[in-house]
Parts: sequence; C-alpha cells; structure tokens
Amino acid sequence: MRDDLVGYLLNAVDEPEMKRLEMALADPNEGPELRRDLDCLRRSTAVMSRDRGTITPPPGLAERTMKFVQSRAGEKRPMPRAFTAEAARDHGVATRAWFDRIIIVATAMAACVLVGPLLLDAIGESRARRVERNLVKVSGALEGYAQSHRIFPSPPDSGSLSRAGLYAPTLVSEERLVADDGTLLCPDSVLSNRKNFRVPTLDELKAAVGTPEFEVMLQSMGGDYGYTLGHRDVEGRLQPIHHLNRSHHPIIADAPDDNGEKSSNHPGGLHYVLYEDGHVERLFLDDISHNDHLFKNHAGETAAGIDPDDAVIGSSLRQP
Repeated sequence: MRDDLVGYLLNAVDEPEMKRLEMALADPNEGPELRRDLDCLRRSTAVMSRDRGTITPPPGLAERTMKFVQSRAGEKRPMPRAFTAEAARDHGVATRAWFDRIIIVATAMAACVLVGPLLLDAIGESRARRVERNLVKVSGALEGYAQSHRIFPSPPDSGSLSRAGLYAPTLVSEERLVADDGTLLCPDSVLSNRKNFRVPTLDELKAAVGTPEFEVMLQSMGGDYGYTLGHRDVEGRLQPIHHLNRSHHPIIADAPDDNGEKSSNHPGGLHYVLYEDGHVERLFLDDISHNDHLFKNHAGETAAGIDPDDAVIGSSLRQP
C-alpha cells in the first residue's frame, strides 16, 4: 500500500485504486501511519508543484511570432499550419501528445547512451574471443604438424613457393585445417566479407605456378594472418623453423599492411599474436615495435631474421 502513495499523490492511479487508497487512509488502524507517509511525500515533492499542469500560452502567440519572423526576413510564404490560430485551438491536446513523444525520445536516447557503449563492448569482446579461438585452433594444427615433422611448416629457401603464407596450404593439405571454415579470417575483414575465401592445397598452388591465378593465391592463401619468415644462417641459407616452445617468439600474427609497419585487421591498432608455446597475446601499436619489431628483422628489413632469436612476421606473399 505504501508503494502506491506516490501515484496517489501525483494523481497517477486509476479510480478503483484511488478509492482503495482513500479507504486505507481513513482506516483507524493503518490510516495514521499512511497519512504521515503521505504528508512526508507531499512536503518532499512540494518543489515540483510549479511544474505541474499545462502552461497555456497567450492566444495567437505562435501566429504573431511567425508573422514577426516573416516580416524580419522579408518573406511572403504561407503560414505553416502548426502555427495558425486553428492549430492553437488544439494546443492542449497537441501539447500532451508532443510531451509524450518527447518522453519516448528522451528514454530512447538515454538507453542508447547507457546501453550503446556496453553493447559495443560486448560485440568487440565477442570478436576478440573469436580471433583468439581461431588462433588457438591454428596453434593446435601447427603443434600436430611439428610432432609429425619435427619442424613447423617451413618455406623453401628460394623459388616461387618461398612465401610466408605457404604454411596455410601445407596445413590444409595435411587436413590439419579446413580450407574454407574461416579459421584464418578476422571478423569483418575484406577477405571474410567476400564469403568465398578458401585456402588452396599445395597441389593446387603448384599447378597454378606461372598463371595469373597463382598471383591471386599468393595474395590471400595465408588468410588475414602473417607467418614467421624464419631466419637465415651466417651463410645466408634459410633454416627450417624449429619448434622451441618459446613464449617470447611469435609464429603467427595479424598480417602487416603493404608498408610493413602495422596491421589494419582490427580497430585501435590492436594486434593478435600467437607464440611458439601456443599462447595468444593482444598487442597495441606501440607494443609491436618494442624491443623487437614484429614485422622487421634486427636490420630493419621485412625479411627473414638474421639470427635464431630474430622473429619476423611476413604477409602471405612475402618471400623470406
């Protein structure tokens, strides 16, 4: 009953409820306490009294205002229907309707302000989790390959197939990854929006060498991710990529742009990096160049590392 006193005070309850409350207020047992609460509410809301009711403007105010505006602007346009004397007669009804609309719009705006950022955060976190799950899946495929071959997928020292993205056709050919399940794509990327992305097998790639189709394959066979370029020994020979289970040595990350400085896969300069030991980290733009640049070797080049600890991530078509 006490919860209904506010509605009673503001005349916002229906007639049956009004009668029920009035009977309760007159009751000799519970009435005194309810009346004290009602009196307390009345004093607390007294400051709102000036805003109650509808303010009726002087007759013809809108019409006179519009005529004044038109005279100042030198215009001879017809008077808008909303500001005519005829419309003014409906002012009371229109005011209530517009007030209701304002309340609805204000509520919607408040919901957008309060809920919008939370919704965007939830969507962003969902995408982040999806990227991390995909990279963990790739990590498992790489781990299985390394157990069978004692090395990670490694490009040849030279030739048309000596590309960073060769890791993907290699894993697909061994059925460690599915060619078109989207594991190598980032949400809302250019490749993912094409809806027909598919990693070629090694046989398909070799058969396409020397054709325009081969160049297209090179561009995208690694998906949205870049792969380690490995390193060259002191004699310049590209070495196989060994699985040393290092927690600081990246093997896959968001592929760099053409300038080799950063990736544009994610907003805000975010980069996802998979390390040899299988864990995934989120790095921001400032972090990818800290100590050891993610996309450049110790000589500042987008090429294979110059020693075993020099990690470099190259885009799909990049040659070591």
